[in-house]
Amino acid sequence: MSQTRTLADLKDLAAVAAPPAAEAAVSREPKRDALGRSYATGRRKNAVARVWIRPGKGEILVNGKRAAAYFARPVLRMLITQPFLVADRYNQFDVFSTVAGGGLSGQAGALRHGISRALTHYEPDLRGILKKAGFLTRDPRVVERKKYGKAKARRSFQFSKR
Repeated sequence: MSQTRTLADLKDLAAVAAPPAAEAAVSREPKRDALGRSYATGRRKNAVARVWIRPGKGEILVNGKRAAAYFARPVLRMLITQPFLVADRYNQFDVFSTVAGGGLSGQAGALRHGISRALTHYEPDLRGILKKAGFLTRDPRVVERKKYGKAKARRSFQFSKR
């Protein structure tokens, strides 16, 4: 004996089998400490940035100095403010960070990565915007190590016939 099912029966079955769309999407909770800050680590090349963000007036401190004093080049200052501009949160968060390793360019990239990750911890809804902009991806390129028998990583010593 086979039962005939109607469209209404199938709709009821689909509702039971699949969870609602709101539950299917992973709802993330903000990660904040007791002081209302969010923490994240950013990396690029050999530079590592430890970043704390909290609501404020947009002040950015890097190793105890203002960003304008630490990053003298305007391009580097623009790089570290990009996550706020893309997320439309410019001058809404204070940033405190410690940066070590690498050069200024790598440190600015690490700081941008750390700010982006900290923003996603503070406001998980911003993850899609920052991911689409490419700020959450860690740039894996690092300097290749020097090999023995070579002048640099790949360059050979100058050949001498005599």
